[in-house]
This record gives sequence, C-alpha cells and structure tokens, in this order.
Amino acid sequence: MSLSESTDNTFNPETILADIQKASKNLSKIINKTELIYSDFFSKECRNKVYLKPENLQFTGSFKIRGAYNKIVNLPESVKKNGIVASSAGNHAQGVAYSAKSLGISSKIVMPVVTPLIKIEATKKHGSEVIIHGDIYDDAYNKALEIAKEEGREFIHPFNDYDVICGQGTIGYEIIEELKDVDEILVPIGGGGLIAGIAMAVKSINPNIRVIGVEPEGAMTMKNSLDQDHVCELTQIRTSAEGVAVKKPGDLNFEIAKCFVDGIITVSEQEIMEALLMLIEKHKLIAETAGVLTLAALKKLTVTNKNIVSVISGGNIDVVTISSMINKGLISRGRIFCFTVDLPDVPGQLLKISQILADLKANVIKLDHNQFKAMDRYENVQLEVTAETNGHQHIAEIITTLHQNGFHINRVY
Repeated sequence: MSLSESTDNTFNPETILADIQKASKNLSKIINKTELIYSDFFSKECRNKVYLKPENLQFTGSFKIRGAYNKIVNLPESVKKNGIVASSAGNHAQGVAYSAKSLGISSKIVMPVVTPLIKIEATKKHGSEVIIHGDIYDDAYNKALEIAKEEGREFIHPFNDYDVICGQGTIGYEIIEELKDVDEILVPIGGGGLIAGIAMAVKSINPNIRVIGVEPEGAMTMKNSLDQDHVCELTQIRTSAEGVAVKKPGDLNFEIAKCFVDGIITVSEQEIMEALLMLIEKHKLIAETAGVLTLAALKKLTVTNKNIVSVISGGNIDVVTISSMINKGLISRGRIFCFTVDLPDVPGQLLKISQILADLKANVIKLDHNQFKAMDRYENVQLEVTAETNGHQHIAEIITTLHQNGFHINRVY
C-alpha cells in the first residue's frame, strides 16, 4: 500500500490515524511498553522539559520490531506460507526474525560482512536463517531481492513500505497518548521510515506538534534530498552511527517528510559521543550511536520552556564500541586530559607536577616517565600524564598553573 492509495494524494488524517491505530492493536501483545522518562539533566542542558522515549528497551533492542511485525502480520496467508526474506545490518534483521518466529513463518536474513557479530548471533537466536553476503548493505539488499524472486518469498523492506511506516508511527501515537501537551518530537533519520511514521501519526492527531528529524553531519541523506526537492543518493557516508548510515532515503518516506516534517538538525560525531556518555552517566541507559542522535540535537533547539520528546531509537551496541565511545565522549566533555612535558632529569620534578595536579583536584590515572622520548634524552625526561578532570574550564586552570610554575606542556587530548 502506498501513501497516495491511503490518502488519495491529500492528507487524510482519519484514514492514516485508523491505519496507525490498527498497527497499535497488532503490536499490543508483541512489544514492550516504553513509557516516557523525564530527564532533569537534558532539560537543564537545553532549557526545555525533555522526555525520553526509550525504544532501546524493546525486546529486540530497537523500534524496528514495530514496523517489521506490522508488515508481516498484515500479509495474506498465501504469502506467509511461502516465507519472507529481508536484508539488514542489524536492527531490522532482529525485528523481522522475531516477528517471523512469533507468527510461525519461515524467514531468511541477508547481512553484509561488516555486521557486528552480536547482531548476527541475536538474529540467529530469533530463529532466522542468516546469509552473510557482500561488503556493504546494498550488496545484501540485492542478494535478498534475488532470493525473493527465486524462492517466492516476500521481501520485507526496512523502511520504504506503508505498513512498516505505520508500525513505526505507533511511537508517535503513544507519545501523544502519554503527553498530550508535547510541543516537539525529535526523531533520528536513516532511511526515513521512523520519522515518516511518527510524523504521519502526530500530524493526524495534532498538526501543531512539530516533528524534527536528526541526522549525522556525515550522513545527511534526508536533508540533502529535501534541500534539492528530490531523492538524492550520497556518494559516501562518514559516521559512527551505523544504524542511520543510509545513502538514499525511501521515496515514500521522502514524500511524507516533505509534507509533515518541520525541520532537520544535523549533529557532529563529537556531539553524538557526548550524548552517549551523558545518557549512560545520567540515566544508566545504554543506546547505540544512532539511538542518541536526538539527545545530541537538544542544544541546537531554538525554543525554550517547551515539552520535548527525544526518541531513543535503539540500544544494540557491543561492549568494545561502548568503551571506545565513552572514552571519546569523556575527552570531548573535558573529563579526561592528557599532556606531555619535558622535565630536567633531576630528582623532585615529578613530585612538583603531581603536587600541582593534586592541589587542583585532578585525579592522575596514568603516568609515563620516559627518558628516551625527550628531545634531549641525556639531560631531560619526557613525562606523559593522563588525568581525570571536571571539564574544559578545569583543564584551562591546570594548564595556566603549570605554565605559571615554569612547565611548558604539549596537550595530547
């Protein structure tokens, strides 16, 4: 079903709302109820009242279960018996696999070789046959279409499908049911299915609520398309948020976004890492990098004293990536400071540096006292210090004090 078929080329709120309410009933027994979480921290950071919609707490770890299940459950029985196939690098795969297993339908998922092992194993555990094919998502997508044609399976698109979009739209419906006076909803954008669904649902109920998309600066798929008024394909993608690393938005999602999305905010990699760190530290919630895009965008809002909902779209992230992102976030927030300094190779120099750091309440977490790294290793020794700090102002104070005491440092990070 296409948007034009459901709306007769006009915005028909009654028809769209009915479809999303039907999707909500379909999903009532399969999804976790992700109630809004008020965030005192993020509210203060952006001078608004911020609520989190934690789709990272879904059983499969992301919102994708909604669209996948709604699409599959609506298939005719004659189609279901032939089985389904999908392509995905993670979250859609798990949504399709879990939905198919719940409905007793055979499923195959094609995943590119770059897919994290944790997502491959999770998809297998949900009962799907996993086929690893191709270096990038596009290769997996084309292979899935081949399988669909050869075996007569129904291809379940991750975002460019009306039933999938309505499934994702149940998020918007739930937000308004819980927070009727919401002013703005921030939504991550990859292929566009999530924001298309939420925007349709929200505008069907209250056209005055603003729906704002968020994209990484290195993957501005929808923004470029809207700016040029046609679907555009990026030549390359550079972002750590692999969940939204899509070169081209769905044409159906693009048309919906043109009608109902009120704007798009872009965020940097540094802002994404800071947002991930703050979510973990302040709310004890784990999200993937794509999942925190909306938190990264909060400081860029031009409104104040409004009710804002940030959709946390998913939480499927491996431990190694979490560790790397946390470290980068700590550096970005000024919570870790590393510097080198060449010291005279005489007793007492290390003690002086340590005393300055102790007096300024900086916690030393690593020291490297290495004679062979100094410019003049016969007279000097290079000291590398990594310290835990309380922000950029604290780091500036440390640097100033070290200079005042005759130590000329080189900042590493």
